[in-house]
Amino acid sequence: MQYYTPSDDDTFAGDAMPFYHDGVFHLFYLHDRGHHKSLGGLGGHQWAHTSTTDLIHWEHHPLALAITEPWEGSICTGSPFFHAGTFYAFYATRRPDWTQHLGVATSGDGVTFTKHAPLASPSPRYSRVDYRDPFVFREPETGLFHMLVTSALAEPPLTGFGGCLAHLTSADLVRWEEQEPFFLSAYPGAPECPDLFEWNGWWYLIFSHGLVAHYRMARGPLGPWQRPAVDTFDGAMAAVMKTAPFGPDRRLGVAWVGTREDDVDRGNRQWGGALVVRELIQHPDGTLGVRFVPEMVPPTGPRLAPPAKALTGKALVSDSAITLTAPLGIEVAMFCGLPHNARTTLRVEPAGAHTFGLRLRGTGAFASGYDLRFSPLESTVSLGDVSLTLVRGLDRPFGLDIIAREDLLDVCIDAGTPGGQRCIINRLPQLAGDRLFFYAQDGPVTFSDIAVTPLSPPPPEVDI
Repeated sequence: MQYYTPSDDDTFAGDAMPFYHDGVFHLFYLHDRGHHKSLGGLGGHQWAHTSTTDLIHWEHHPLALAITEPWEGSICTGSPFFHAGTFYAFYATRRPDWTQHLGVATSGDGVTFTKHAPLASPSPRYSRVDYRDPFVFREPETGLFHMLVTSALAEPPLTGFGGCLAHLTSADLVRWEEQEPFFLSAYPGAPECPDLFEWNGWWYLIFSHGLVAHYRMARGPLGPWQRPAVDTFDGAMAAVMKTAPFGPDRRLGVAWVGTREDDVDRGNRQWGGALVVRELIQHPDGTLGVRFVPEMVPPTGPRLAPPAKALTGKALVSDSAITLTAPLGIEVAMFCGLPHNARTTLRVEPAGAHTFGLRLRGTGAFASGYDLRFSPLESTVSLGDVSLTLVRGLDRPFGLDIIAREDLLDVCIDAGTPGGQRCIINRLPQLAGDRLFFYAQDGPVTFSDIAVTPLSPPPPEVDI
């Protein structure tokens, strides 16, 4: 399921709703056709469903929530929930007049759901076209159920800045009462796809703006919330991450990577694409990082021994290490003959270089390729046209894990410090060179323990 895209023509994966219960990791997600253009642009989304007990073997189920009524323009994002022997699917429906309303379906087995009467509609306080993505949790101390809803104030004090999470409470999951807004966003637009959970004494609130997931921290489920210095998990191409536990001590986040319009490097990102799964890391100070999920790294073949070559005078090369030593200027070395789909792991040992990195799928003598660029002084990492800021630890040795699979380039950075364990993914379809360049600008750096392995062919796609 890593990098999974439905195999039907013009069909994609959208917002994910992971859920863990009784040893089974369920992955519900929006089944999209035409990049949100279906049913006159309403979306036409339905809930697809797959599950696993080991993150390796997955069982695909029938649609959990399908469009069955003429007034259902889209079954929008929501949240699965389990209580007293019943599985609940809280969701929103976008209607042909573009208004959004909350709904609920129930199930005895977590696979076959029955829809019930509409649950709630926006009150006059809220925008009628922003009332979606319900997320339900239970407050441990009181037993009260809380529902967070993506919304926006109908009359905000600042134009464009009324985005909020509406707040409803219930004692029985049936009758819901509106409370004051749970969270007021500091960003323009509505905070989408909320997610709230407790982990080792910290509570986390996740929401997305511009499709990028942000998080806040607190010592209790109702706040007060504080913003960490680094409040994102991945680059801008990993959209709308939501999370669920996997076992007693692990937590996974699932996002989607959109396709690019007209398959150009800097074209507009379209809605929906491939699923991408991350493992969350909790640091001693409570802040969060992400890394690859070990069980979901694509399988590879035997280690390769690609030819290595220095392109400049102060580049020293071997089959597993490259040292670039110039105090000023640029030094470059390369590996040749890499397969299009490959995994590359290495250790980076900065020694004062202002900027350094790798150029993936390159051609010629450093003529072209996709730059994976590191700037320790700026604390930034970029991959093509996507970047991360406030990446800590780039001035000390750190590990890199790079997966190139078709048009996806996926990178795990392990700087071993809070803020330094991050991932960045991009969809870059144009270039297909077989050279991997290593470069340093204005200072030395060493790339060591370099290992390149070809990805094994993926298993056949399975239609839902």
